[in-house]
Amino acid sequence: MDNNQAKLVEAYNEKGELISPVLPEDKKNYLIDIDGTVCDDVPNEQPERMATVPPYPDALKICNKWHEDGHIITFFTSRTEEHRDVTVAWLEKHGFKYHGIIFGKPRGGNYHWIDNHIVRATRFKGKFTDLVVKNHEIEVFQ
Repeated sequence: MDNNQAKLVEAYNEKGELISPVLPEDKKNYLIDIDGTVCDDVPNEQPERMATVPPYPDALKICNKWHEDGHIITFFTSRTEEHRDVTVAWLEKHGFKYHGIIFGKPRGGNYHWIDNHIVRATRFKGKFTDLVVKNHEIEVFQ
């Protein structure tokens, strides 16, 4: 785990009131799933596989590139706290650079994230590359 994070900057709402600080415009907070995204999908019910599953080479390369570019890398996984030691050891063994891990992501997919900050979602479909911009229809509040 790496604690060298981009510095947050003060932010203000439309009334001029101080709000929670934000990252600079050129930095991103990447929340990255582990199972099925940076390696084959290993269910929590088979923790013995967590130590031996190989990473996807493109995932390791791109995640580390984003880290080196100064972005924040946080793994957000459905693995539970009981899987912390094996998960941290696996990430270190394979050389993933990251800032944090959040365990206990809800299982089952079909995520709908509601936040007061901009959220960009990217569905992993088999190959890690740099991201490109495409326009898609989205659901918004009226």
